[in-house]
Amino acid sequence: MKRKLIVIGTLILASLGLSQCKDEPPASSSSVSYGTPFNLDVPAGFPSPNIPADNPMTLEAVSLGRHLFYEKSLSDDNSISCATCHIQERAFTDVSALSVGTRGLEGRRKAMPIFNLAFQEFFFWDGRTSSLEEQSLHPILDTLEMDNDLATVMQRLAADPLYPPLFEAAFGDPAITEERIAKSLAQFERTLISANSKFDRVIRLQTGEQFTPLEQRGYELFTSDFDPNGGFGGDCFHCHGERETQYLFGAFGRDLQFVNNGLKDVYADQGRAEVSNDPADIGKFKVPSVRNVEFSFPYMHDGSVPTLDSLIGFYNFGGHKHQNIDPNMKAAGIGRNWSAGQKQALAAFLRTLTDYEFLQDTTFSNPFE
Repeated sequence: MKRKLIVIGTLILASLGLSQCKDEPPASSSSVSYGTPFNLDVPAGFPSPNIPADNPMTLEAVSLGRHLFYEKSLSDDNSISCATCHIQERAFTDVSALSVGTRGLEGRRKAMPIFNLAFQEFFFWDGRTSSLEEQSLHPILDTLEMDNDLATVMQRLAADPLYPPLFEAAFGDPAITEERIAKSLAQFERTLISANSKFDRVIRLQTGEQFTPLEQRGYELFTSDFDPNGGFGGDCFHCHGERETQYLFGAFGRDLQFVNNGLKDVYADQGRAEVSNDPADIGKFKVPSVRNVEFSFPYMHDGSVPTLDSLIGFYNFGGHKHQNIDPNMKAAGIGRNWSAGQKQALAAFLRTLTDYEFLQDTTFSNPFE
């Protein structure tokens, strides 16, 4: 009975909350054949969202996707869901350095933070998929993650009295298919938009919002070129630039979506090269957003950098020598030589990128609790 009541409450919540307008007129989804059109709110300065013509957003499909995101029966032993490794209060990433899948199996990488996905074109650390619809099924099938097969998933969902009505509300009939699972998960993930940090409010010139002197100094460090003669710049903006990414703070231009930052001198996990088969891509990984970085630790594709201070320390060090290291890194012992005050300023600015509204938004939370 509790699960049935949750469905009604979730649909009401979605219709009242998820589609509320914020600062910009919403981007209308393509025309829908069934369900209630969902208008995705696009914040000022963001690009147009990537919404496939064959998967227009609806309130009902978003609600279904939210349930599936938190549904543990997607895993082979019913032990984990998508949300197990993508925890909302941690910017929808994991607390573990390497994400742990079904039966306690440790994966190869840490789960990426997932937000503002509607504006991206490649997914996973190595960019092996180019749509959220395709991406959504990979964790279910991955032997180190959910290790399940879709036939079993569909059978379980069909046997659960919760899901046939949800699929019918979303798609017009109760049939449960691989395509519908993928589409609804993708729709929910597109709603995960983070754009109301202190930084955003300062940039929007909201009344009463301004950087402290320390935060302002860190912002200038973040957005300035490195000066090898002892200047202030940090070079952060080359990969995490506000103008280049229209406030996404993760590489959005094709040239800088995958970067070797000198994390290793030898890469057992070759990153983007495993997809492209190009030796020039060895050690390159998708550049994550620095939004909510205060809570998305540990950092890097392997979770090897434990804290925000150690993250700043790594970039101050400059990275290890590698033939593919990005030229904006300062490897080979050069480093950036930031002062203690500069490091503090940079940390203070990065904390202004925390979007507490997003981290606590109940429209994204577990519908079963």
